[in-house]
Amino acid sequence: MTSKLSLFPLTADVNERSHLVIGGCDSVELATEFGTPLYVFDEFSLRSKCAEFKAEFSRRYADTEVIYACKAFINGALTTIFKEEGLGLDTVSAGELSIAQSAHFPLDRIYLHGNNKSVEELRLALKWQVGRIVVDNLHELRLLNEIAGEQGVRVEILLRLSPGVDPHTHRYIATGAIDTKFGFPLLSGEEAVAQAIGASNLNLIGLHFHIGSLIYEVEPYELAIERVLCFAAEMKERHGFEPSELNIGGGFAIQYTRDRPAPPVSVYAEMVASKVIGKCRELGLALPRLIVEPGRAIVGQAGVALYKVGVVKDIPGVRCYVSVDGGMGDNIRPALYGAKYEAVVANKMGEKVAREVTIAGRFCESGDILVRDIPLPPVLDGDIIAVPGCGAYCLPLASNYNASFKPAVVMVKEGKGRLIRRRETLADLTRCDLA
Repeated sequence: MTSKLSLFPLTADVNERSHLVIGGCDSVELATEFGTPLYVFDEFSLRSKCAEFKAEFSRRYADTEVIYACKAFINGALTTIFKEEGLGLDTVSAGELSIAQSAHFPLDRIYLHGNNKSVEELRLALKWQVGRIVVDNLHELRLLNEIAGEQGVRVEILLRLSPGVDPHTHRYIATGAIDTKFGFPLLSGEEAVAQAIGASNLNLIGLHFHIGSLIYEVEPYELAIERVLCFAAEMKERHGFEPSELNIGGGFAIQYTRDRPAPPVSVYAEMVASKVIGKCRELGLALPRLIVEPGRAIVGQAGVALYKVGVVKDIPGVRCYVSVDGGMGDNIRPALYGAKYEAVVANKMGEKVAREVTIAGRFCESGDILVRDIPLPPVLDGDIIAVPGCGAYCLPLASNYNASFKPAVVMVKEGKGRLIRRRETLADLTRCDLA
């Protein structure tokens, strides 16, 4: 079992005041300066993960491109880091496209996904000449061909397939089974290939699949690659189509709790590379460019949520509730699909555990629980609770429930913290209201 500190960013430490330190910054001082709830991102951890994915995959499969999945969390500051680290972007909306464009990200390194892209989104993608559009269904295939014809362009596309693989994750984040809203089932994939080849304004260059999120095993990837490459071999024989790109999606897990480690990036890379190379040789397929789309695995560990303790409610013989000033408004994952976290008292890192407590949020729902039954030192009003592993999916899923303000976000590096997103205000909550 790993230590709690190992779940935090790579730069995490404890200073002489027994305070949690991230990126050389005292977390308690960050909470005081910027207020809470506060999300802290460690720049060193972000860049290290980008480099690790590129190195581990490319040393095993030279023609690999790493595409960051923006749905995990994106804003201008992160976009700039990913641009500097040489990653591409996986986007799923006009909003994510616009964030990338506003940060001057190279648009030819962007892939546009989505199971129900609007006409406006497709037109914007063509106007901005994004690198690839991943087509999800026959309706989109026909629509995109029409729009491309109107604009007088030829669009490079991939077809998203559903390989029918159980990724052994929560059903809400499983996307590669037959019964899913995403992609073409393999049984109907041939029709999609035929129509794409026949579309005058589309250039089919590859295949894509994404089997789910938070996948702790490598076997589901192996099975999905097997099935999709066998399908590719059939399409080569029947239609003369051979994919020059194979996008295997993301879903690589991170460690949220001490009792459930995740495989290192090298384990995923070794299996994926060896399977693609071996199967292509077996089937007589040319090796395609390999695309991987990590999101959570890059930003998850880099982000930490800081909360201030308010009410401590002790129910003798039942439970002790420690209420904080955030909760499901900024991190709905525990309430949504039972996500589990660890936590520490950031201003009492050197104190011994006293008892188990349950960290509760401030929102008007009984299910607003961040961490249940976790052993902590004595917790008092004003203490700072730090929750690791909050870099992915917390902020994108945040809401204004109970008219709360979405939290501020700070990037830390070498002892300095800079605000990369301010906390919302009342003016933000009411700016769309009409009399």
